[in-house]
Amino acid sequence: MQNITYTMQGDYNLPNLLPPQEPEVHLGKYALMRRKFLKQHRRITYTNLLTSGNLNSHLMEIEQTAKIRMEQIISRTAKSEGVTEELKAADPMLWTGLMNSIRQSAEETVLQELIYS
Repeated sequence: MQNITYTMQGDYNLPNLLPPQEPEVHLGKYALMRRKFLKQHRRITYTNLLTSGNLNSHLMEIEQTAKIRMEQIISRTAKSEGVTEELKAADPMLWTGLMNSIRQSAEETVLQELIYS
């Protein structure tokens, strides 16, 4: 059991019931989406992470994993579909359309695997 500290307020001892302080970090797109999902749909998990002081570390892990996964999926899909630098030089509009499609597909996969699970 944790030791609880008290602060004297007038004639009363009030417990210091603040959650553990986490270092302030910059949250990216995927971390913010994950936090919103946890708040709205996984309230108990969100509260447990918040009160244990692990919320920011969880969100940063999700952010890093999502970025790495996006890069992997995009590069693998682009290679398998033949979207190369030669295509970019020959037909930039086609290359842009294909890359946007690949990026969107990769993001849908990442959202399902990491953010909304």
